Amino acid sequence: MIRTTSFIAAALTVFAAAPVLAQSPYYAASPSGEIKKASIITRNTLWKCSKGTCTAAKSNDRPNVMCELVVQRVGALQAFSAGGTAFDAEALARCNARAR
Repeated sequence: MIRTTSFIAAALTVFAAAPVLAQSPYYAASPSGEIKKASIITRNTLWKCSKGTCTAAKSNDRPNVMCELVVQRVGALQAFSAGGTAFDAEALARCNARAR
């Protein structure tokens, strides 16, 4: 009985934490200009913006597509990263070419 209770408690803890883990930021975009909204949506991805950076959870789109989608909403970027890997100057320039 004690083992079953411990197992159930451990399982509930893992399942309760799963939505938080799934929503951790994967993308980070730093717009060159002022961010006017606290959140934006690109296709099906919600971006939260605060203190000069917009972040979003991982999506099914390629990183370069995500970058292009966010610049269409916030304008040119100073920096963009996906999964902790920052875009180099050339990739960022290609992305910024899509800015409004």
